[in-house]
This record gives sequence, C-alpha cells and structure tokens, in this order.
Amino acid sequence: MNHDAYEDDHIARILSETKTIALVGASPNPARPSYRVMEFLLSAGYRVFPINPGHEGREILGQHVFAKLADIPVPIDMVDVFRAAENLPSLVDEVILLTPRPKVVWGQLGVRHDDAAAKAEAYGIDVIMDRCPAIEHPRLKIS
Repeated sequence: MNHDAYEDDHIARILSETKTIALVGASPNPARPSYRVMEFLLSAGYRVFPINPGHEGREILGQHVFAKLADIPVPIDMVDVFRAAENLPSLVDEVILLTPRPKVVWGQLGVRHDDAAAKAEAYGIDVIMDRCPAIEHPRLKIS
C-alpha cells in the first residue's frame, strides 16, 4: 500500500467498521494528545483499552489500563499507536501474535515505519500511518 496518501473511502471504512481500539501509549495526563484522542474516541462510541505498562491496573478516563496488548480480554479491531516510530516494528510483532489479530494498526501523527507496515500487511493487517483518527473521524463525517 502507498502510505504517502490514503483514499478517504479506505479510512472511512476502517473507522466505520472498528468497534474496539487498543490505545498504545495512553496517558492519564489531560494535556497529552493520547488522553485527548482517547477522550474523543470514547465520545464517538468506540470501546477503548488504554495500554501503558507504567499505569497498569489504574484507570484512564474510567477505562482499566493494561500493560500489553495480550492482556486485553476481548478481540481488538484496531491498535492506535502513540509511541515513537522506532517502536512500531516490535509492536507489529506483538500484534501478529494476537488471536484473533486486530484488523488495523494505526500510527498516530509522526508515527511511520514502512518496514513494520509491510510486515503487518503481509499478515493481512491494514496499516494507516501519520494520521489521527480524532482528525479523520470528523473530517470524513463518520457516524
């Protein structure tokens, strides 16, 4: 896939079909972008599971925080990544091991790693990078 540009229909389909999201790099700090995006995703009706090993067992926006993806007790549709791009390869390795596998790995603004994306896509996982669902959702008028 060309990760320099995405068709609006492709992003809209992903955001419409997604119901559960693991938010990797979630922060309890309201000033952090991950907090604000999580707040938006929850308000848009998504079920969001914050991932942050430093806050495991606590709550962010009323949601139980997990240490790693494998700890989430239900299948995840999308993994939304608020980590530095160099962390994407190891995160994709984690995603590949999940059963069932999430359908999408979404790298937030500034999060792009083409080799990690190619590996995820080889396993049938859609990849969106350097975009924010909290920007794309209202832009595309997802209901």
